Amino acid sequence: MNRSLSALPARLLPIVTVALLAAAPALAQDGPQPKLPTTPLTIGMYVVQAELAVTPQQQATGMMFRRSMGTNEGMLFVNDEPGVRCFWMRNTLVPLTIAFIADDGTIVNLADMAPKSEQSHCSAKPVRYALEMNQGWFAKRGFKAGDKVRGAPFTK
Repeated sequence: MNRSLSALPARLLPIVTVALLAAAPALAQDGPQPKLPTTPLTIGMYVVQAELAVTPQQQATGMMFRRSMGTNEGMLFVNDEPGVRCFWMRNTLVPLTIAFIADDGTIVNLADMAPKSEQSHCSAKPVRYALEMNQGWFAKRGFKAGDKVRGAPFTK
């Protein structure tokens, strides 16, 4: 059945409109976003140059359509308020590991994510930060939940 927005009950129109507008950036994205501003993060003895995904559009696009990421490069998703954060990999071509990070920089949990997957990977508790790195980056260096990430975004 094909229905136009005008056929919806009036009380549903604002909800559907907001949902469509919120989804539009991710649905319309057909190429990688330009490289975002970066901040250095320190994990153990390693310095990571993390792109900052701050706006809803930057976060919705994330690493989609990128074909590679440098060894010590990542993408840090920054949110104003803590919440359970969930990520998937639709249109993401690079296998990634995501670290969900507390305000003080403590890694809450890690998850490996397969390319082009719609499987959801969520934080074990509410967090404001999530750091995507090449898959296996944390494991190869022995990092796990409880370890600290240091840098400007995190409180002491």
